[in-house]
Amino acid sequence: MPTLIAEDLLLLLLDDEKGTLTHSDKIQPLLGGALLLELALTERIEVAEKTSRWSTAKIAVLAGAPVEEPLLVKGIDIIGEKSRSAQDLVNRLGKGTKDVLLAGLADRGLVRPVEDKVLGLFPRTTWPATDRTHEAAVRELLQGALVHGLTPDTRTSALIALLSAIDHAHKVVDRGELPAKDVKRRAKEIADGAWAATAVKDAVTAAQSAMTATLVATTVATTGS
Repeated sequence: MPTLIAEDLLLLLLDDEKGTLTHSDKIQPLLGGALLLELALTERIEVAEKTSRWSTAKIAVLAGAPVEEPLLVKGIDIIGEKSRSAQDLVNRLGKGTKDVLLAGLADRGLVRPVEDKVLGLFPRTTWPATDRTHEAAVRELLQGALVHGLTPDTRTSALIALLSAIDHAHKVVDRGELPAKDVKRRAKEIADGAWAATAVKDAVTAAQSAMTATLVATTVATTGS
């Protein structure tokens, strides 16, 4: 069974040895954005036309081939409930998604749950890697696109757009002597490029913008506290 973009993203953000998660404070809107991108690439959502210049563009469900992945089915149901902006949806779709995805990755034998306690007091679960084959294949695609200048496929481009939004693209590849700024620039070029049909790209752009805005707000709130 193919992995979701959100699953690939989680694997890239997990420390293979420690099983801890990078950007854990931003993971809800990040995974919500990944699910929106997935639905956009399967052409099951679109950006509805704005009703006025002051309104926010809303995401609407499109008729199409049925999806089987439960998280995508749930996403379509949430989007179909009422008219909502992408910024609203990235949080709604991301809520509780991390635990579901991690359990799914464990069922596939890619990670395993390890229970322990921080400072001997606070229980936590970490998810070290058990089979790195799939993640290595994903990293190879990212390496080709970000370091060697190869043209990425649509799903790899979407994954790069997500990584670029959290300034993490340069950390998932072997840069060699290539400066981090060059990898970041390449990631942004790919994220902003014409790698999807116009209607799909509009939905992807809305999801990415919403996710970025939410992540900025999260960072500001965290810094302020």
